[in-house]
Amino acid sequence: MDDALAFDVFDRQCPSRGTLEHVTGRWGSLTLGALYESGSRFNELRRRVDGVSEKMLSQTLHALERDGLVHREAQPTNPPRVDYELTPLGREVAERLLGLIRLVEGRMPEVLDARGRYDATRGSERAGLGGR
Repeated sequence: MDDALAFDVFDRQCPSRGTLEHVTGRWGSLTLGALYESGSRFNELRRRVDGVSEKMLSQTLHALERDGLVHREAQPTNPPRVDYELTPLGREVAERLLGLIRLVEGRMPEVLDARGRYDATRGSERAGLGGR
């Protein structure tokens, strides 16, 4: 691909936008993060990504596989065994996501304080004590 033909995620026609949505959506980012630790079978991954439904995890894995971030390997056993692992590109993306995840987790006391201040202010505005 010509370097002059750059992708622009802010352009609604750009295919990078779909990949960004797959990576940064709730289930995509959590799935990539979980797979970074180690490859997993479907049910192991479902237990690790608490709250994801079987259907959503399946859709997420398909999207990430299509984007080249996840490798799926089916074993010809009875019952069938399917393993998922990150591709090299998937590992790179997951590393960056995990950096963001660690930043957010580490700064949660500030976030919770900000939420408390916001909620206290909004609560008093709703009660007619301030604001519009």
